[in-house]
Amino acid sequence: MASRSKAKVITLPSPASRRARAEKKERDTGRPVGRMPSGTDVLQKWFEEKGVRQVKLGAVDLDGVWRGKYVSVEKFFSACKSGMGFCDVVFGWDIADELLDNTQVTGWHTGYPDGMCRVDTSSARIIPWEPDTAAFLLDFVTADGSPFEPSPRQLLQKVGARAREMGFVPKFGAEYEFFIFKETPQSLKDKGYTRLTPLTPGMFGYSWLRTSLNAPLVHDIINGCRDFGVELEGFHTETGPGVFEAAIRYDTLEKIADKAVLFKTAVKEICARHGLTACFMAKVDPKLPGCSGHIHQSLWGIKSEENAFHDPDARDGMSTLMRQYIGGQIALMPELTALYWPTVNSYKRSVENTWAPVTATWGRENRTTAVRVIGDSPKSMRLEYRQPGADMNAYVAMAASLAAGLWGIENEVEPPEVCAGNGYASNAPPLPRSLKEAVALLKQSERARQLLGEEFVDHFVRTREWEARQYERAVTNWELERYMELI
Repeated sequence: MASRSKAKVITLPSPASRRARAEKKERDTGRPVGRMPSGTDVLQKWFEEKGVRQVKLGAVDLDGVWRGKYVSVEKFFSACKSGMGFCDVVFGWDIADELLDNTQVTGWHTGYPDGMCRVDTSSARIIPWEPDTAAFLLDFVTADGSPFEPSPRQLLQKVGARAREMGFVPKFGAEYEFFIFKETPQSLKDKGYTRLTPLTPGMFGYSWLRTSLNAPLVHDIINGCRDFGVELEGFHTETGPGVFEAAIRYDTLEKIADKAVLFKTAVKEICARHGLTACFMAKVDPKLPGCSGHIHQSLWGIKSEENAFHDPDARDGMSTLMRQYIGGQIALMPELTALYWPTVNSYKRSVENTWAPVTATWGRENRTTAVRVIGDSPKSMRLEYRQPGADMNAYVAMAASLAAGLWGIENEVEPPEVCAGNGYASNAPPLPRSLKEAVALLKQSERARQLLGEEFVDHFVRTREWEARQYERAVTNWELERYMELI
């Protein structure tokens, strides 16, 4: 059983040989194994050992926002047996809970019924800052029990299954940059989201001093995330006032995606307990670099358990398969951009000479490109997908980038010439400059629909078209300051 301080998948003790087979099956399928058929008995014992008094259930919507609720222990075990209803309005409103006027999967025409959810009991965690509370993830399903296509977590699982059908175990990692402000939700609103006070002043990247000065908060984030089952490999200040970066330890695709989306809410909740606000917008200040959400990726053979991206006989260590994987990502990058840059604000980050890509490029150890090849050994060979910002929905961005890479392998797509210099000066295909432009490309993309599913792409496009329309109607502070007096 898991200790009180660390979150673990709930499994039963088994003989060594059985455990080894179970671990291999888990690697091959991406799904935890080894639970009893009547798993509620195991869970009840675990609840008693941990002193669980209530359960928090949740799922991530298309905007990457957690939607969930507390339920009683009795209600939880009932849901484990027969599923539970969850109002499907979470697929029918936007990030501000404003009802969409263009959806098909739900709306006034359906009456916003409950959607059916299954509890993923393998996702069991104790919330360290709520030690009597267990947390579980939900999967939306249809009436016949099949995955609900518009759900981001189910999208990721589908693409992960496709990788395993091709003989690969995807291993991913995630990095996030984010601001921390000395603000609360109320002070943000009172200030009109302007003139905010950052946790630390000035530009001081990789500061040994600033992290030590804020050690109580930093330690709470590092230790809290670890005890929440989200182990961080690194944590440091980034260049910018109150800006930090965290690297989440790599794992298999499905696990790391869960950890990536849980990380953001963990940081927000921990910061709130210090009277602070964590912000994962892609671009907070026009004078400062934006906040990235880089995704590290590699494919490993199911049978060989070797890094399929590495070829010891290749001059650069890159296997043909890795080149084709990159080729697919570069080829599909412009038309899939809306999946990586899902908000209006995402595109404010994509500016030359600010560490974010503006063209579909790749290079070795080159941070001016959209895809960066890292390492040269069987253990370290991987790529860093640098296009997404901190506002990405990790389920969607990881699924899209993996799907594009697999498409490249299937179609033996060679990448363009490697970018050896300044990626901002290259003649590579430009990336869309606005959400409206990116959504139009995605809407027209037959390859996106083939790779990700018609129903998911259709619903995602509708939500992003709505988002772009809301921005077009908005009157911004920039317009007021520029035109009110003078025009």
